[in-house]
Parts: sequence; structure tokens; C-alpha cells
Amino acid sequence: MQKHIDLKSEQDTIDLAAYVAPLLKMGDVLCLYGELGTGKTYFTKQIGKMMFIEDEISSPSFVLLNEYKTGKYPLYHVDLYRLKEEGELLDLGLLDMIETGVTVIEWPELADKILPYKTISLYFHFDGKKRWVNILPDNEHEQFFN
Repeated sequence: MQKHIDLKSEQDTIDLAAYVAPLLKMGDVLCLYGELGTGKTYFTKQIGKMMFIEDEISSPSFVLLNEYKTGKYPLYHVDLYRLKEEGELLDLGLLDMIETGVTVIEWPELADKILPYKTISLYFHFDGKKRWVNILPDNEHEQFFN
């Protein structure tokens, strides 16, 4: 079941992260879909804060992967925007890392076929005036998004 949430302010995104973060455990994968400027990285920064990550979280657009190990669990922030082939995901070590922390993947479309599972998929939207997110949780987390 998909849940729709309007994000009328930055505080709404912070509140969403505050709700989602306590649900996360080692091995969980958040897939963040959406065009540029829809709030994927901002949401990830808030997730990191809620996980007690002390480091400044930045977009991994050019480095593909940022690792943060100062919080409740290791946080792996992955941006697949620049990758073109599934083989590049294997070179990145994506499948090896997901069991050792919480993984947040921006632009996950390339990984859709090879990810063993997704914990929560979030589809961020911005039409120039309004922001919203559609959330598709796995079976284990569906009860939290009714």
C-alpha cells in the first residue's frame, strides 16, 4: 500500500525523517526516487541527524558513495545518477555494504533489478509549487504507513 504525504515545509521533511529513522535497522535499504531538487538529499541529511550521525552529510553525486560511521548504525549514502550499467554497481560494492548498515540510495533505478530487497521506497515530487512524497514500504514496514 502506498502512502501519500504532502511536504509543505522543511519541517514536514524533518518530521518524516524523524518518523522513519527509528524504524530502521542494520541491513535496511531506503530507495529515494525523484528528479533533481525534489528533496532526496535533504531527507537523507535529516535521516542522518535522526541516526545521530555527527558528520555533515553531503550529496555523493560525484563520489557515488559517502560513508558515515559515527551514528547509531553506519549510514551509506549512495547516488547512482551518473552510473550507466549494472556492473558498475558491483564495482561500487553495493551488495556487500547493505548488510552492514543502513543504505540510502538516490536515483536507484539502475539497482532495481539487482537489489535483493528494498525496505522503504520514497518517491519525491516537486511541481514548482508543491512538494510531496509517495511511500511504498515493504511488508514488514507497511503497518507504519497506513
